[in-house]
Amino acid sequence: MAFETQPAFLDNAYLRSCAGTIVHVNERGGIVLDRTNFYATSGGQPGDSGLLERADGSRIRIATTVSGHNKQEIVLVAAEGEPLPAVGEAVTGHIDWERRHRLMRMHTACHILSVVCPFPITSANVGEEESRVDFDIPEAGITREQVTAQMMAIVAGDHPVYATWISEADLDANPGLVKSKNVRPPRGAGRIRLVAIGAEAAIDSQPCGGTHVRSTGEVGEVHIGKIEKKGRENRRFRIRFGPAPGV
Repeated sequence: MAFETQPAFLDNAYLRSCAGTIVHVNERGGIVLDRTNFYATSGGQPGDSGLLERADGSRIRIATTVSGHNKQEIVLVAAEGEPLPAVGEAVTGHIDWERRHRLMRMHTACHILSVVCPFPITSANVGEEESRVDFDIPEAGITREQVTAQMMAIVAGDHPVYATWISEADLDANPGLVKSKNVRPPRGAGRIRLVAIGAEAAIDSQPCGGTHVRSTGEVGEVHIGKIEKKGRENRRFRIRFGPAPGV
């Protein structure tokens, strides 16, 4: 049986704390709430860590967050040896904000990279220090310096980043919105979440259920540390925080 969790982070990625009620604790110790600000691992972005604060002030450390029987069921995985709450218990979830914010900045940087490199995405992984995006590019002819400069121009523009919703029928009518070559947005809910960059999505718009910063300027300085050849038509771009070495 699957339980449904209201994903508070979709409406506000900056929500550091969120009250909720325990609706299920599974046989592996996974904790499901009716509402949470913890993001579950998906789309290359790692799940949140943090803690649950109980009514008596005691805390349960959360090591990571994953999806349960489906995407609507968000499971908080308690760290080893932590006590487990009871069904019906009211708790307040506190995410590891510093970690989440770095992931939000990185995830937004990945979207910016997909604007600079408008090729089919074959794989992606968001990290706290380094992220990678793989593109289907037969002949790259692209340098780290060129991509970094173009990405930083978008960052410096401090463009708004925000989410909108369209129907599944609208997505079918605009297949070019999907940048991933191998993965399609989850369907069945009747609507698709788009993450847009720029006023009226002038810079980018693509399906995404992850968390992002409010503007490109908040990403901060990033650079392409390496471009690797991973097959005949696959190039891996590694995004890192900070200025490029030697700059």
